[in-house]
Amino acid sequence: MESHFSTLSKQLGPVNDVRVVGITGMGGIGKSTLGRALYERISHQFNSSCYIDDVSKLYRLEGSAGVQKDLLSQSLNETNLKIWNLSYGTELAWRRLHNAKALIVLDNVEEDKQLNMFTANRKNLLRERLGRGSIVIIISRDQQILKARGADLIYQVKPLDDTDALRLFCKNAFKNNYIMSDFKTLTSHVLSHCEGHPLAIEVLGSSLFGKDVSYWGSALVSLRESKSIMDVLRISFDQLEDTHKEIFLDIACFLYDHDVIYVKEILDFRGFNPEYGLQVLVDKSLITMRRIVEMHDVLRNLGKYIVREKSPWNPWKWSRLWDFKDLNIVSLDNKATENVEAIVHEEDYDIEKDSDLEEDSDLEDYDLEEDSDLEEDSDLEDYDLEEDSDLEEDSDLEDYDLEEDSDLEDSHFLPTVRVDALSTMSNLKLLKFRYAGYEINYSGTLTKLSNELGYLTWVKYPFECLPPSFEPDKLVELILPKSNIKQLWEDRKPLPNLRHLDLSGSKNLIKMPYIGDALYLEWLDLEGCIQLEEIGLSVLSRKLTSLNLRNCKSLIKLPQFGEDLILKKLYLEGCQSLSHIDQSIGFLKNLDHLNMENCKQLKRIDPSIGLLEKLRELNLKNCKNLESLPNSILGLNSLKYLNLSGCVKLYNTELLYELRDAGQLKKIGIDGAPIHFQSTSSYSRQHKKSVSCSMPSSPIFPCMRQLDLSFCNLVEIPDAIGNMCCLEWLDLSGNNFATLPNLKKLSKLLCLKLQHCKQLKSLPELPSRIEIPTGESYFGNKTGLYIFNCPKLFDRKRCSNMAFSWMMQLYQVIHSFYRSEGVSPGSEIPKWFNNQHEGNCVSLDASHVMHDDNWIGVAFCAIFVVPHETISAMAFSKTDGYYSGFSDIPVDFYEDLDQELVLDKSDHMWLFFFDRKMFIFKFHLQPENLGRLLLKCDGRRKWKESYAEVKKYGYRWVYKGDNEQRKRKFGEIEENEGMMSEEGRKDDASSSQENTINLDLSL
Repeated sequence: MESHFSTLSKQLGPVNDVRVVGITGMGGIGKSTLGRALYERISHQFNSSCYIDDVSKLYRLEGSAGVQKDLLSQSLNETNLKIWNLSYGTELAWRRLHNAKALIVLDNVEEDKQLNMFTANRKNLLRERLGRGSIVIIISRDQQILKARGADLIYQVKPLDDTDALRLFCKNAFKNNYIMSDFKTLTSHVLSHCEGHPLAIEVLGSSLFGKDVSYWGSALVSLRESKSIMDVLRISFDQLEDTHKEIFLDIACFLYDHDVIYVKEILDFRGFNPEYGLQVLVDKSLITMRRIVEMHDVLRNLGKYIVREKSPWNPWKWSRLWDFKDLNIVSLDNKATENVEAIVHEEDYDIEKDSDLEEDSDLEDYDLEEDSDLEEDSDLEDYDLEEDSDLEEDSDLEDYDLEEDSDLEDSHFLPTVRVDALSTMSNLKLLKFRYAGYEINYSGTLTKLSNELGYLTWVKYPFECLPPSFEPDKLVELILPKSNIKQLWEDRKPLPNLRHLDLSGSKNLIKMPYIGDALYLEWLDLEGCIQLEEIGLSVLSRKLTSLNLRNCKSLIKLPQFGEDLILKKLYLEGCQSLSHIDQSIGFLKNLDHLNMENCKQLKRIDPSIGLLEKLRELNLKNCKNLESLPNSILGLNSLKYLNLSGCVKLYNTELLYELRDAGQLKKIGIDGAPIHFQSTSSYSRQHKKSVSCSMPSSPIFPCMRQLDLSFCNLVEIPDAIGNMCCLEWLDLSGNNFATLPNLKKLSKLLCLKLQHCKQLKSLPELPSRIEIPTGESYFGNKTGLYIFNCPKLFDRKRCSNMAFSWMMQLYQVIHSFYRSEGVSPGSEIPKWFNNQHEGNCVSLDASHVMHDDNWIGVAFCAIFVVPHETISAMAFSKTDGYYSGFSDIPVDFYEDLDQELVLDKSDHMWLFFFDRKMFIFKFHLQPENLGRLLLKCDGRRKWKESYAEVKKYGYRWVYKGDNEQRKRKFGEIEENEGMMSEEGRKDDASSSQENTINLDLSL
């Protein structure tokens, strides 16, 4: 591989333009290995980089939009990037990748259309838009694809030379770098049959490891009879024990690229001893195993060929079916199908490809075509492409009409499967129908299902029940999402092995069957079963860890939980008919996650919730009728996340009064519950006693890290909040309090939101020093102090001082979060920002800091006013002479504001800090454009009704020394900073304005 890397590097030479490079060669020759090695060695030289491992698979799963999203997400380093359609993604690529020096590797491209990830005629958008020095590498067996894409260089990966072949063979056959003395001649003969093919050398070498000379001799006899590389690989398969052969075939046909745990579960059900068997295949280099089980596509094709070889034209005689056309043949022919043990048709299978196996002579050529997999025609989602509203008219974009994708195909064809054949498959153990993006027609009658079934997955199961004769005693997993099921079965069924049951989205399900015999049920998913009114006690297996009842809109009550349960996750979001949580909730001692968001009829929660000593997350967001919380929740010492946002009737809860004096509380019990819960007669004596729980006098909620009390109509915030020493994120927006308790002890607080607090008159004391948090975080990368639209707030100068001080502290820990932000009332830019300008536009020269090791980031400040309605978008982005950018970096404080909320029309100050790495990345700074940036604060957009008016603007390059020299008060800035400010203005004024960074304050 080193020789390939060296040769390709020389051929590439210095790259002064955008270079498209193709890597080609037969399967298993090392194309991907070379591409990955090249990527890992040179990616650090680029501002943006992207490696898509398997374009072909991603295209089958998600279509062109999926390839586009992966490319942009990696290139822009944004994991949660939203790509609504191809046109939006194309516009985003046009704007965000402009002039970026990028390395993009697209591996395993099988068809030219898989590269049509941009709309209209933007096939060459990457070449046109990327900056100088960029490289796009396309890896494919088909040279015609590379030529069609205008590859500047096509590198043919050739077989290994003798030296490299010997080195690779020794590594696998002897686990060292030399030949053992007794095997020199045999090694030479073996390598002559491998013909320098890396995969064959690796697999064959691994199969010979630890074997004696006589074993090598017999293997050599088989090699001499081999006519192709595929025959060479077949030898390793033939040497496996029967059980290991079955494992190999299962992986080749349907278990590749699956999670290791899942693969082991299925193989264990099949009786194949997966722990040992999988390790055998790893040792023989037939699979790799990390988080997922992977197998080279050449070996997968070998496995599929082996399944078919005895009766290539009679699929009803095969043990496994994975191809849609083969299933059609079986379903249409009235043949005996007792040999079929597994049918797996998943969403990445291609309906349109011809799956028939070509003549055996194809094997001699070795380059077996990939077996046809059922493909979702996902491009249909982008067929009716609406014009992107933020696409400006530009001479360079005149041809950017949002037309149909060139790879869009007619897909009115709806495939049909006759299910009658399933009734005759008496040995069927695994059945999986999982498609997405299109409908499958099922015809015929399902009178039977094999009683041998252990895994049954059928998305959109079309029948109202399972066959009455079906005995599910061997079922491990029953997955029927979006089904037409009304009731699984009527009679009681034995379910001794069932672990997973998923009926989510089954809108016609009206009753859960008795499943009390499912003693090992681990998770139950009934999300979106909108007609289900109750689920019954039988679902509560002692092994159940996750119960998902999201959006069960008709669910009136929960089952009575018992004290022997180990349930950890309970999801009740959107259960709009659920009015109360009763006392049995207290028995769920292991519950760590309870989500009741949008339970709009929920009025009360039983005090026994205080017994959930392991509860870490409690979400009651938008429970609009929740009137009070039991004060027993003060005993939830493990609670880290509490969301009460939008609980508008909580203002009268007595919990707040208990919290106010929580420093003196020693014990919370039934008698201390709010008046809404006076009746406790239903408690057993034992239960009543257990509800009383000892509490530390201080602090309460010792593990609380995120607390959301926004828009709860609170008129008072309890002093005890100031003692939540672990709190990192606190949102008190939209409430009616006038003052706040002292928050000085919250030394870990990184985000405080006080937006739309219309009665707030003064700010509390804040921590003088912020500590760096450790471990997991509940707030992502949002940090800062947000004081916005608080019209009655006094001492606004203090507000701006506090916001500035907050940002100054946070940028010191910014390496953990990349950015800090803040907003507060204020009309003056702090003097610390030594480059200040009136208006909304100033040029920016970054050339003097880019190579300074002491430069750590850049801080910005803008004074703005909301003159009309509200802010619905605020962003900081880069534009150029061709296209005006927008919304690259969203600003957090505006979040979903309603017009009537903004009462404060006075000036506000917005603060923002970017660390060095993120600043360079976001704005694609390169040596050729360092002196050509323009800071612009302008939010006008043609479809917006209003915008925030920016009055003046400032920025400062921040260095390591600023950490020691920083001042918390605005006026205390050294005299030489004024000189630096004037000098900065002169330097920046002389820089070119060809590229623009845009601060967007728009409606």
